Amino acid sequence: QVQLVESGGGLVQAGSSLRLSCAASGRTYAMGWFRQAPGKERENVAAISESGITYYADSVKGRFTISRNSAKDTVYLQMNSLKPDDTAVYYCAGRRTPAPSVRDYDYTYWGQGTQVTVSS
Repeated sequence: QVQLVESGGGLVQAGSSLRLSCAASGRTYAMGWFRQAPGKERENVAAISESGITYYADSVKGRFTISRNSAKDTVYLQMNSLKPDDTAVYYCAGRRTPAPSVRDYDYTYWGQGTQVTVSS
């Protein structure tokens, strides 16, 4: 069983940047970042394959960057030009297959979440 631990959330002003990290206790394959705002469904914001192919939701494309350091079993989400609409709990998720997915039910491992709050 792989455990995922997120870090790096916080309270920032609009236009600021944050970098989220997700440390895995073991080998991971495809990874994704999801977020859930109050009263809204959880949505995928970015995903990365085992080989490094990336996917982004339209709402974050050009502002967020997902990356991974396989040697450290760590995935990152660099978030720039943050907007109040980015406010949510951000979750890291891992699959047991190399291909990424935007569907949360395709992911087996989940972190506990980290709060990101963007003030206007």
